[in-house]
Amino acid sequence: MLTSFLLRVLCALLLLLPLSGQSASDKALTVLRVGVLEFGTVNWELELIQSRDLAKKRGIDLKIVALASGDASTIALQGGAVDIVVTDWIWVSRQRAESNLYTFVPFSNAVGAVMVKSDSGIRQVADLKDKKFGVAGGPSDKTWLLLRAYAQRKLGVDLTQFTQPTYAAPPLLNELVLRGQVDAALNHWNYAARLEVLGMHALIDVPQILKGLGIDKPIPLLGWVFREDWAAANSTAVKNFLAASYEAKSILATTDAPWDLLRPKMRAENDAVFNALRANFRAGIPSCTEPDSMTTVATTFKILADTGGEKLVGKSKTLSAGTFWPAYTLPACKTS
Repeated sequence: MLTSFLLRVLCALLLLLPLSGQSASDKALTVLRVGVLEFGTVNWELELIQSRDLAKKRGIDLKIVALASGDASTIALQGGAVDIVVTDWIWVSRQRAESNLYTFVPFSNAVGAVMVKSDSGIRQVADLKDKKFGVAGGPSDKTWLLLRAYAQRKLGVDLTQFTQPTYAAPPLLNELVLRGQVDAALNHWNYAARLEVLGMHALIDVPQILKGLGIDKPIPLLGWVFREDWAAANSTAVKNFLAASYEAKSILATTDAPWDLLRPKMRAENDAVFNALRANFRAGIPSCTEPDSMTTVATTFKILADTGGEKLVGKSKTLSAGTFWPAYTLPACKTS
């Protein structure tokens, strides 16, 4: 069962990362600054870490720094205003190719989807021809690029020409599709969950897109990102923070009570949205590492590089060595 498996994963991690024999009150805490979007879903996990002292009991004084956007997160990290942020491994690989040695530890496998109304007449990707198609973010959004690669492989078309794309922020995009101002919307998982509650359904989601591109295993899309040299100098603190992160994930995956305390941060409009957000967050929790996960990620990177070009990945056409931090890995997934 998921519950017992996650608990075993947590135990394995804690064995790898034993707590100090001293309590947090017996010694000075190590300050660790985490930069997060002010209303991002990462806050749900961090709220639990703070409320249960999951970092403090490991000797960490966790400081949460609210930031305005994903770009602000990486800028804050580069400028030294924070120690850790959540972003994707594409950014990390590009930075490493330019000798800026950041590194990545998986945070979430949560994915987005193309959402359509049931009466839209859109039943498959081919039906998007000449439709007004809303895309969260901008032209270099990684999910959009994967969908473009999928359409090119399956239909031989470029969605930038095949459809009428409109790029918008996720909340605005939901409003546009609900009002009928776009015919379909490619949005992030938490916004897609809201649309599903309102009667829309997924035309295609990221796992289906990846499968169509020959990738049949889940991959982490977002992760904790930090400087490699800083992590080397603060190895124990980083590992203990990551252990706190995965303990929080285990609690959120297996226990309902903490979610009631998180509800204000989730900004759920009703019980149905609340339940959908909780279910989708849980579905995105990475609990193990596939044996060939790096090959899968490298293949995905190559697809993104071919589709997004230098604007997305920089000069490197292959995943940079060291993109994933080797000092911390999840237990291997069980094979059937």
